[in-house]
Amino acid sequence: MKTPARGGLPLTALAATLTVGTGAVDVASFTRLGGVFSSVMTGNLVVFGYAVSTVSVLMLLSTVIAVGGYALGVLAGTLVAGRPRSDGPLWPPRVTLTLVLESLVLAVFGVGWVLTGGRPGVTWQAVLLGLSALAMGLQSAAMCGLGGRTSISTTYLTGTLTGVLPALLTRARLRSTDRRSIVILAALFAGAAMGGLLIGTVPAAFPALPLAAVAAVIVRAARHHRH
Repeated sequence: MKTPARGGLPLTALAATLTVGTGAVDVASFTRLGGVFSSVMTGNLVVFGYAVSTVSVLMLLSTVIAVGGYALGVLAGTLVAGRPRSDGPLWPPRVTLTLVLESLVLAVFGVGWVLTGGRPGVTWQAVLLGLSALAMGLQSAAMCGLGGRTSISTTYLTGTLTGVLPALLTRARLRSTDRRSIVILAALFAGAAMGGLLIGTVPAAFPALPLAAVAAVIVRAARHHRH
């Protein structure tokens, strides 16, 4: 399948690469950081409601940290990436800068993960969960800051799945946006699978996966800016 591209940027490949990191980070937060997600805030709100009904203090704190970290990342990322403009570049430099900030957060997350051997105690769980959610919020804001009429999500993907399923049922020929959605959903699965494999076998190497995904996109975007 040919990767859709505009302005010399392979948008599908870049979005899929970021989504691989998202899948890995969510697996880490769900399995090792309190049973919540770093990017799926709707799921966390359900967990929050359950925690309130069962008076589960630790679960309650985990959801608050996850949602709070993500919200902070979105707010900070929006200030950096700005709002998309219909007459602006497809991939503004400020979007790349937002991803650079995300990579720095993921690097700090990686240091904490390695220091705890991938099995953090309660205090470290809170710190690492907050960092991972902050990183996902920054990434979400970066994608919202894309220029032109481009709309891509690499974190919250329920809408992506909802959009592609009717297309598979009703369209004889999928549009490029439908094909992009399928690739991104597959990347989420792949990232979760690879992340789970690393956590279960070589946990110290896990942080390299989401960090490498974001770094690869930054490098490709930087080449685009130079040209």
